[in-house]
This record gives sequence, structure tokens and C-alpha cells, in this order.
Amino acid sequence: MSMYSDEAPVNPLPPVVIALCVFLVGIELVFLAGENGLIGGADAVGWRISAIENWGFREPLFSWMVENGQFRVLDLARMVTYPFLHISFMHLLFVLVFLLALGKMVGEVFGPIAFLTVYFGAAIAGALTYWLVWDTPIALFGGYPAVYGLIGAYTFLIWTSLAHTGGNQLQAFRLIAFLAGIQLAFGLLFGGGIDWVAEAGGFVAGFGLSFLVSPGGWGRVVARLRRR
Repeated sequence: MSMYSDEAPVNPLPPVVIALCVFLVGIELVFLAGENGLIGGADAVGWRISAIENWGFREPLFSWMVENGQFRVLDLARMVTYPFLHISFMHLLFVLVFLLALGKMVGEVFGPIAFLTVYFGAAIAGALTYWLVWDTPIALFGGYPAVYGLIGAYTFLIWTSLAHTGGNQLQAFRLIAFLAGIQLAFGLLFGGGIDWVAEAGGFVAGFGLSFLVSPGGWGRVVARLRRR
């Protein structure tokens, strides 16, 4: 018997999570390089703001599209491009923490296609929720709605596990309740933004989509309902 284990001491991240992180960090590095005069000349200082203006989700623009029945591809693309834009490296850093932690747990269970369906489905749902709730010129940007979709998927995994073991399924919602409490406290102390509705929409979408795309997810739910 070999004295060494063939297993890695740390389980590697799913490739889809690594790819998303690399893409997010790559975009941020381009913005930082431009802001510090390393590339692009004088115009590069405004690349970040221009990107948010051109690729962030804008509620008035989407309302115009709905009212006029004109859905241009590049403007619709904003619903999946805004999660890649951040106002600062610190903004991105918090998104990466969620993506790495929850992406690992969800990605190890979901396949890459299912994972991306949850991630971008939550982003789209977040944008639509933002549009439905607010009438505002403030652009929606940042990866929180998408990673809140991963929180929804993680909640689904805990929820189905508790259903299988006969545990209290409400415990599955402790993480989102904790995060919502923190967000409420910060909002009361320092004033909150309006993008929390997009994060809520992302969470609901991530939880709901997991019924359809997780391995055996819908089947487990149906089987559980039939046993009642």
C-alpha cells in the first residue's frame, strides 16, 4: 500500500468557476491599467465609466424597448454583460469571494451548462426585477445579482438535502436571511442602494432554476411530494 494518497489535498475549483474568475479579473485589470496610464493613453481613464454606460443595464432603455417593441440584440445583451463591470477592484473582490466559495460548492454538483444557466439566468432575472421595481436612470452593474443566483442554487442543495433526511427545510434559508440582515443593517446605518432588488431577483431565479437544471433536482422534488 502506498504511503501517499493519490487524491489532491485540496479539491480543485470547477473549470467553469475558474474561467469566470479569470474573465472578471481580466476586465478589471484592463480598467486599472487604463486608469493608471499603463495603456490606452488619456482616454483610458474613462474606460470604466464608458463600459458601464455602454454595457450596464439601463432601466429607461429597456422600458423604451418594451414600449416600442424593438429589442435590439446589443441592448438585450446588457442583461448578461452588466455582471462583468465593477466600480472598483474592491467591488469585484467581494463578488469573487462569493463566486469562489459558492461556485465551488454549486459547481461540484451542477454541470458546467447548468452552472452557467443559473449564473446568467440570475443575472437576467436581476435585471428584469430592477426594471419592474424601479423607474431610475441609475445603471445596474456588478456581479452581485449573478452570485446571488449561486446562493439560491446552494440554498436549493441544502433544501433538498434536508428534505431527504427529514430535517427542517427552513434552515436552508439561513444564509440568505443572514445576508439580508447584514444588508438591512448597512442600509440603515450608511444608506443603501437600490440594486438590492436585483440581488433578490437573482436569488429567487437561482433557487427556481435549480429545480430544472440540477442533477435529478426536479425528480427529487416530485418524489418528495409524492411521499407526502
